[in-house]
Amino acid sequence: MSDMMEYKCPACGGAMEFDSKSQKMKCPYCDTEIAVEIFQKMQENKQQTASDGVYSENQSGSQDKVDWQAANDNQWAEGETDGMRVYVCESCGGEIIAEETTGATTCPYCGNRVVMKGQFSGDQKPDYVIPFKKDKKAAKAAYYSHLKGKPFLPKVFKDENHIDEIKGVYVPFWLFDADTKSHFMYDARNLRVWENGDTEYTEHEHYLVERGGSVRFERIPADGSEKMDDTLMESIEPFDFSEAVPFTPAYLAGFVADRYDVDMEECLERAKERITSSAETVFGNTVTGYQMITTTGSNVNIYNAKYLYALYPVWILNTTWEGKKYTFAMNGQTGKMVGDLPMDKKAYWRYVATRSVIFGVIISVLMWIFML
Repeated sequence: MSDMMEYKCPACGGAMEFDSKSQKMKCPYCDTEIAVEIFQKMQENKQQTASDGVYSENQSGSQDKVDWQAANDNQWAEGETDGMRVYVCESCGGEIIAEETTGATTCPYCGNRVVMKGQFSGDQKPDYVIPFKKDKKAAKAAYYSHLKGKPFLPKVFKDENHIDEIKGVYVPFWLFDADTKSHFMYDARNLRVWENGDTEYTEHEHYLVERGGSVRFERIPADGSEKMDDTLMESIEPFDFSEAVPFTPAYLAGFVADRYDVDMEECLERAKERITSSAETVFGNTVTGYQMITTTGSNVNIYNAKYLYALYPVWILNTTWEGKKYTFAMNGQTGKMVGDLPMDKKAYWRYVATRSVIFGVIISVLMWIFML
């Protein structure tokens, strides 16, 4: 049984891919469109037929024996091939070298879209996938829009910088559901100052404030890929889970997909931090009417905890500026774009100097007016 699934067009034999606009499988060569569910069923039937059949090939011929000697005796060093796997494209026979966590890719020789089936046969199969709704064109447009309105962005970067790489990636996420019971204590203060004649009075008011209750959290996401920056992935949230569908490999055609390499237990700690922080914010926002508020005690209990494994769509864009790599990410469902940009330090300090001069002039004028 092959470790790869091909997605060939039944009309012309071209490489089918998932089209984010039509939400169907589409052939870029003859424009044939097929619903994902129907196409996936066709693939399963094809795989079943191939596994039930018998294929053999006899070859004949002769060749002079040649004792070939290695010109160099180079060998892979211990650990050098860790994390790598080699696959054979069933369409052209080319070998594909990929990281062991790669779940979907494109053959560099014939462009065939393939899914490494073995990569999704580990401890956990994805429960859901959110299909891409934004295509590569939308990702490029969002990137250039992201560059606008940045006063300290170097003009040369904006005018001449080119995208080194852009790829659509299905990023593995662990999703956590949980109920919480929380209790918080706050030291709240109000300060009042007034004068009576030549005497100034100060009144300090202290209050012990308590808050408690239950909050339910659903599908708290935690990035399950070591290659993806957690802060970058959290910045493109939220994803609308109402558009998630049960996992079907056909959605991966035409995109890169990774299997998780950060297990659920490790991601759980990050989810707990987010749940606790969110609970503190929810209850803290109810303490109003005070000038100063300090949290003196907190307790957040988590129960009824469950988790899911899902693949979320992300466009990754890379560009290089003065030897430094800049990575941008766009939510493949909503189009939200984030990423750090270089700063023109000279423009920044000119701005600071100009503002300082303006404020200095204003203060001098005001002082001169009051002294008259």
